[in-house]
Amino acid sequence: MPGPRAVAVNVAANTNEPGFRGPVYPDGSFAYVPIPESAATLPRDRFPVDEPLPTYGDLDLPFAVPADLRETAVHADPEFPGVHGRECATYGDPHGVKAARIADLGPGDWLLFYATLTLRPHGWAGPGGGQVGDAAERTGGGSAGDAGADERDGAWLRQRGVAVDDDLAPDWGAYLFAGMRVERVLSAADGDGDGGAVDRAAAAAAAPTNAHLKRDPFDARVVAVGDPDASGLFDRVAPLSAPDAGSEANPIVTDLSSDSGKGPWWRRPMAFDAAATSRLLARIDGI
Repeated sequence: MPGPRAVAVNVAANTNEPGFRGPVYPDGSFAYVPIPESAATLPRDRFPVDEPLPTYGDLDLPFAVPADLRETAVHADPEFPGVHGRECATYGDPHGVKAARIADLGPGDWLLFYATLTLRPHGWAGPGGGQVGDAAERTGGGSAGDAGADERDGAWLRQRGVAVDDDLAPDWGAYLFAGMRVERVLSAADGDGDGGAVDRAAAAAAAPTNAHLKRDPFDARVVAVGDPDASGLFDRVAPLSAPDAGSEANPIVTDLSSDSGKGPWWRRPMAFDAAATSRLLARIDGI
């Protein structure tokens, strides 16, 4: 009997939404930063679960976010137990290409998540607002208490001879950072789905805290529910980028996945057959 398969999809903050990437640190540790909520949302009394719509100010982040972003609602998707105050493992997606890949997964398969992250030093203060510490040392100018962006990046680390793990890209790169062992997948083609979205009642019963159920209208073409005991953030990233350039795909992409590694590969979903998934999971487990 073949083993589990996997699909990896791109999620999390980027240079378009909300305008900065999350950090990856020299030892491969990282911070997961969700994207902002870009869609209209229901009033709270119509959410399947009585909980507030989280904002950037609510997130458990190791750096400060700009003041004008703190009250911005976040699209907390994927969600994992114990991460940013969430309790369940779920993911929803409205995009046809990604949804089709995810809909092909079954119980025991893996839904993996990757993000583009920027190399930053430990103690990176954030993209601006509410920073603490010696701003002149952080940015190369200014004075302590400045509220500007902490510009320290890979170049700053190299200039100071800071040790960086040799599998990390020199500036930004694409990195696997989380996984969900699938218990159930609901797709728009199931049951009473209208062909454009999953049946909302079924999604609310299976994944009541998923961010798409707060949207008006509900738009997820697929909803995945994960095993809460076997889903979550990795301790360390697994790079998809080559160590010499973030835009260059490494063998996980070119040799193991369905993707060619050409063009903007870091935006596309990637599928892994059972043999490739076995090798990929061994790589992640060995981090």
